[in-house]
Amino acid sequence: ALLPIVAAIVNRSLSAPINIHGDHSDTMGARDSGWIQIYSENCQEAYDNFIQAFRIGEDLKVRTPVFVGLDGFIISHSLEVIQVEDDDKVKKFVGEYKPVYPLLDTSRKMTVGPIDFTDYYFEHKRNQMEGIENAPPVIEAVGKEFGQKFGREYGFFEEYRMDDAELCIVVMSSAAGTCKDAVDELRSEGKRIGLLKPRIFRPFPHEKIAEALKKMKAVAVLDRSSSPGAFGAPLFTEVRSALYDYAVRPRIVNYVYGLGGRDIKVEHFK
Repeated sequence: ALLPIVAAIVNRSLSAPINIHGDHSDTMGARDSGWIQIYSENCQEAYDNFIQAFRIGEDLKVRTPVFVGLDGFIISHSLEVIQVEDDDKVKKFVGEYKPVYPLLDTSRKMTVGPIDFTDYYFEHKRNQMEGIENAPPVIEAVGKEFGQKFGREYGFFEEYRMDDAELCIVVMSSAAGTCKDAVDELRSEGKRIGLLKPRIFRPFPHEKIAEALKKMKAVAVLDRSSSPGAFGAPLFTEVRSALYDYAVRPRIVNYVYGLGGRDIKVEHFK
């Protein structure tokens, strides 16, 4: 059985050396673990993402664990005014969890956490893959319904000043807020630049990302984690792969930033 738990992941660096500040090394290292991954730019978005995560994970076509990532210290220890919704309204939106395989249902005996050898392991892993592969339309529908109920609609990613952009920066989580200021300043200088902020990393919306970026002249993908020995960092490799099949595609470059919680400022983006 797939267990649709929801976890809060305060993104932090991996040791060694020991560092408890924020980057995405922890969750990018678990990107193929079978969890749906949602990332948050600010406190409001983290709050909204948690509410949606329960609906997404508990959908009977999905039944997959979900985590909501928020940058360590930058978001987890920040103070921000947010819109807190009425409890009853939130409960009605989320609904009551109805387990498919109740652990304490003695009429349906089951084993939890058994050894799973070659006869069944492959099939069970396939079941897990199907759950996350079924998630995209559910994520989209839940995001739209959330917008109708609470006034803040969410998709797979956010586009900022992308209508006439020739250049694009792709960056996730809290750094996207700083990047928006950089985009505004560059726009005032006459540069046609935009921002694409992925919100859902797993399942990765490769077709939608490619459609949004295919006409750019150049794309800079910023990663707050590294992948030693790989062709590029995790977000970069996903974006580049998404654009691979296009005969005409933008130049794509990768920058790793902010490891160990190192600050990134507007001038760095510029």
